[in-house]
Amino acid sequence: MTITASQLIALLPLLITGATAVLVMLAIAIKRHHDFNATITVIGLNLALLSVFVIARQEPQLVTELLVVDGYAAFYMGLVLFATLACATLMHAYFKDFADNKEEVYLLLVLSAMGALVLIMSRHLASFFIGLELMSIPVYGLVAYTFRQKHSLEAGIKYMVLSAVASATMLFGMALLYAESGSLSFPALGAQLAQAGLISPFGYAGIAMILAAMAFKLSLAPFHLWTPDVYEGAPAPVGAYLATAAKVAVFVVLLRFLVEVPAAHASVWPLILGVIAFLSVFVGNLLAVNQTNIKRLLGYSSIAHFGYLLIAIVAGGTLALESVGMYLLTYVVTTIGAFGVIALMSNPAQGRDADAIFDYRGLFWTRPYLTAVLTVMMLSLAGIPFTAGFIGKFYIALSGVAAGLWWLMAALVIGSAIALYYYLRVVVALYMPTPGQRRMEADLHWGQRMGGIMVLVMAGLMFLLGTYPQPAMSLVTQAGIVVFE
Repeated sequence: MTITASQLIALLPLLITGATAVLVMLAIAIKRHHDFNATITVIGLNLALLSVFVIARQEPQLVTELLVVDGYAAFYMGLVLFATLACATLMHAYFKDFADNKEEVYLLLVLSAMGALVLIMSRHLASFFIGLELMSIPVYGLVAYTFRQKHSLEAGIKYMVLSAVASATMLFGMALLYAESGSLSFPALGAQLAQAGLISPFGYAGIAMILAAMAFKLSLAPFHLWTPDVYEGAPAPVGAYLATAAKVAVFVVLLRFLVEVPAAHASVWPLILGVIAFLSVFVGNLLAVNQTNIKRLLGYSSIAHFGYLLIAIVAGGTLALESVGMYLLTYVVTTIGAFGVIALMSNPAQGRDADAIFDYRGLFWTRPYLTAVLTVMMLSLAGIPFTAGFIGKFYIALSGVAAGLWWLMAALVIGSAIALYYYLRVVVALYMPTPGQRRMEADLHWGQRMGGIMVLVMAGLMFLLGTYPQPAMSLVTQAGIVVFE
């Protein structure tokens, strides 16, 4: 096997991220220093993000049979690295006063980001599984990182056990598909299944197992039961990573799988995916209504949001890729901003995170900037006009209407109305002062100030995407999937 120079350039984001993981590991072994390890992580992720702009100008590259680097992969690698960089910034602020070892959090984060990049470039069931496990296993440690808190350790163990079951289910499904087609490559698998005509029960079972495992990773109903507990128990910056970068990578490879293996998006599968989308929208929104914990609320909300995304996949067509791209972009910016405020309000040295809605009562009178950010992020998640969330939902609605999926459009409208209620509950609490409360600004260390700047940048991006989405639309339009035979 030979790797050409152009293929090496195409792998730059993955290579730089891997080198960053090695450097962070060496730095930890030589001397523990929180700021130094955080700096190495941020520099490495920035270099990896800059390399995405280099590969975006190249022709699509097939790197062995396992990986493909095209416009689609470049766009989502950039989005995942952007989200990981934001989460690293939040982790530096969050773990500043953490009493135990805190340097390994960056190593786990970068390793997980490597897995996400492999997942995004995958065009083969082997790289699909390797990338998924490389991304998921470090997340188990991240979720349970504040293990002295019982709810964090419980969340880590629960996520590890359930995720292992999902991975085993997916691996069994891959084995059945291999037995059916004799191939693990997406294009070859699609060609073999199409040539066979009528898929055998083993083929249907294999596709069903893979889709069920992916539904678990994306916390789609009825595979969502782990989501609120894990979101609540995980440290706030880890929750941000789990809700954005990790889920984006899984959704991206699922979409590539459905495009390159048409048998997985034919026959009865659109109806099944439509039912899952319908259930996810209503289950996620209805269960979020009575939540008094913001992290649980955002966990249930994410179930609904990925239900909306599934509507675009069911609709299919050329508009589906653009709809998914715009929605994921707006969702990542908004969700990081919301979790960012929670992270900046929390301190692991003081026990649990500041995740109860009551903790935010009257926040306007002590942290007005964070209040403004959380307010606009809640409005964006609700899909209010002039916010990024509105543009994302508009694209999903456009694809659904074009495909005539009126029952799913009804779910989108009703679900959005329900969501508006529980998002506004959070917003109202922010401006309700407690008796005797006076306006004051909290004293922040420099790590928290950097985190504050980051969430303000997210708020600015959210407004930019909501009022001037044309540049983002152009990027998404160019992020097409290239199928190599």
